[in-house]
Amino acid sequence: MPIFKTVDDYIDSQPEKAQFILHELRSLIKEAVPETIEIQNYKVPSFTLIPGTKPEQQLMIAAYSKYVSFYPYEATIDHFSDELKNFALGKGTVKFPFDKPLPKELIRRMVIFRKDELLIK
Repeated sequence: MPIFKTVDDYIDSQPEKAQFILHELRSLIKEAVPETIEIQNYKVPSFTLIPGTKPEQQLMIAAYSKYVSFYPYEATIDHFSDELKNFALGKGTVKFPFDKPLPKELIRRMVIFRKDELLIK
């Protein structure tokens, strides 16, 4: 996978269907936590919710051939597992397929939960 200099570079390199979801996720993250700082981490768009915390503790998004993965980490996925039951889940990730609308309010709440989780660590 190439290394992208910015989140925009990453998003622009993806297929149109993925770009749409990536832009939506990015906007939802920033709406939930306006002070979010975008960084590149693990070659994908990452979002620092609390400046000064470790990059690997932040949110990430990544495009794949049929879905976009949102990585709010394991405790967040566990906390919202009942509301995420209609989506494929992995350890710390939820997959949003291209053909299904994003659960916007749920994503906002997940982002805030993750920020709160980082604040108590």
